[in-house]
Amino acid sequence: SKPIDIKKKIRIIEKVLPSLEKSFESCDLCVRNCGVDRSKGVKGFCEAGDKAIVYSYSPHHGEEPPVSGARGSGTIFFSRCSMSCKYCQNYQFSQTSEGKEVSCEELGDIMLELQEMRCHNINLVTPTHFMPVIARALKHAYSHSLSIPVVYNTGGYDSMDAIRALDGVVEVYLPDMRYSSDIFAERYSSAPGYVGNNRRIVKEMHKQAGSLKMCDGVASRGLMIRLLILPGGISGTEDTLGFISREAGKETYLSVMSQYYPAYMAKKHAELSRRINREEYSSVITKMHQLGMNNGWVQPFEGEFDGRFAGENFESNL
Repeated sequence: SKPIDIKKKIRIIEKVLPSLEKSFESCDLCVRNCGVDRSKGVKGFCEAGDKAIVYSYSPHHGEEPPVSGARGSGTIFFSRCSMSCKYCQNYQFSQTSEGKEVSCEELGDIMLELQEMRCHNINLVTPTHFMPVIARALKHAYSHSLSIPVVYNTGGYDSMDAIRALDGVVEVYLPDMRYSSDIFAERYSSAPGYVGNNRRIVKEMHKQAGSLKMCDGVASRGLMIRLLILPGGISGTEDTLGFISREAGKETYLSVMSQYYPAYMAKKHAELSRRINREEYSSVITKMHQLGMNNGWVQPFEGEFDGRFAGENFESNL
């Protein structure tokens, strides 16, 4: 893979920084478009301010093989989230401000530290609501010789403007496509308008980065889509697969996850209070095969489940 052009990266970030930072004055970083002035301490739905809060960072080995590689993904878990999934496995920090508030320079230094630890990439987990700070942190890190790919690991509720601003900044996009029904997206994730926007931004990500490319088995550039199968057909994963096949192509890399379990508030909803069954799992796998989609990774059905994938294993180290 081509080495990262650091000067070009800094130029791109300098160009988009003013509009990204303006977002904090009338927040429009996610579809919710709260319009609050976060620079003055006003908080919208996600309750995040204008400083990034990092819950933990480390070389992480529980991501997909081309993201984790042999040495781990340099994963930075941000607190707070623009969605509020009733079954969130990372709810301890996604729904709270647990963690440490960091400056742009400190965040950039975390990235450099992860590079020093020989991680394959910088993996930004749930970054949407902190993108202006992250962009500035990346500029700091690039100016101090950050040279590994950036992975943008998102729930897929980002605004189109935010994703367009990342063109040329992000190497690998790792979005969730969580639902194919807006009714379910609103009911279970408080995410109105999720489906249409999610599909538009995934098309934009594919346009920017193309299909996943690997160097020595590690992702260097491109799009990989995460599909979490939810019980009772709530995720509509088969329908989402049809969309991906049509709009991004059969060669698109997928990460199909069977790891759902009733975390956080799921037990208050009868339909969410169980693991998926074999029939629900097999239906998604069958649809993949029917569409000729063979690139990517499928989590085995429960029983062969690898607990390292589950969010509750992450502990704050800050």
